[in-house]
Amino acid sequence: THCPLYVRSSVQVIPTPKYCESISRTRRRPTSTVEIGNVRVGSEHPMALQTMTTTDTRDVAATVEQVKRCADAGADMVRITVQGKKEAEACMAIREQLFKDRYDTPLVADIHFQPAVAMMVADAFEKIRINPGNFADGAKKFDEINYDDPAQFQAERENIRELFAPLVEKCKSLNRAIRIGTNHGSLSARILSFYGDTPRGMVESAFEFADICRDMDYHNFLFSMKASNPLIMVQAYRLLAEEMYAKGWKYPLHLGVTEAGEGEDGRMKSAIGIGALLMDGLGDTIRVSLTEDPEYEMDPCRRMATLGKMADSESWGIEDFEEHRDTHLFTRRVGYSPTKSDADAFDYSQIL
Repeated sequence: THCPLYVRSSVQVIPTPKYCESISRTRRRPTSTVEIGNVRVGSEHPMALQTMTTTDTRDVAATVEQVKRCADAGADMVRITVQGKKEAEACMAIREQLFKDRYDTPLVADIHFQPAVAMMVADAFEKIRINPGNFADGAKKFDEINYDDPAQFQAERENIRELFAPLVEKCKSLNRAIRIGTNHGSLSARILSFYGDTPRGMVESAFEFADICRDMDYHNFLFSMKASNPLIMVQAYRLLAEEMYAKGWKYPLHLGVTEAGEGEDGRMKSAIGIGALLMDGLGDTIRVSLTEDPEYEMDPCRRMATLGKMADSESWGIEDFEEHRDTHLFTRRVGYSPTKSDADAFDYSQIL
């Protein structure tokens, strides 16, 4: 039985590419395992919880104390921003002090614009997060580039390889993990010119870096497709998953809504984006990005991880149905107003 308010669209039926294990029930997407220090991430492991420090990374003592509070609150790993060489130098002291204090929580370096800094901090931290939008292109303003010849666009990938390959080689030798973390708000000028400000551009930007990893036989990496708009975030993750199904890739996913905010609004915004994907069976690590002290992110993070686990283990969902949506679009579904007889016939106990 289904509610007559939710009816099939009258538009042309379009075959739905596979982006999850089931469109009617929550079934966790099978993935490979990524090793991040002593934490294992992937479908064979519990969902990992993550947060990020807000201290000045150069203040070693303050950063260490904040990491410890996050770990005590349940964080499986903690991300730390590393803007330059001074911050990278502080990272070694942070890691050493945490080990002395018997905290082995994996640390994640957040890298923007600085390939050399990523190389430095890989000696200290268990995971490096790079942003494909600015790792190789730098902090330049957007200038429209006309790619009359697609070969020119492809040729420019060699610059990415030149800058990224040394980091891949180092992470491979040290058994460090990499997160290829695309951000909707910081796509490169090159990607924007070719794909526009789109989820497709987000996915293709990440794949440029993933292809380099795979060419070097390095597979200890995962993806993220973050955006501040939950609709864009969900669309990007689903498109990424769809492309990985088509390629036969099984890399894990880190979920998050960028700059969700604070209080109830921030929690609701994260729940919309992350929750929708968890019900799809997508996601292996989670961060709820709140403008509050990072340890407060752990409670909503844990709640969502628990719901995702329950949905998978209990196979939450509905009866199988034929999908009529174009899942690349977020247009409203076309329906009709139910008649009184429709309403009388519907068994409302099914949704109460």
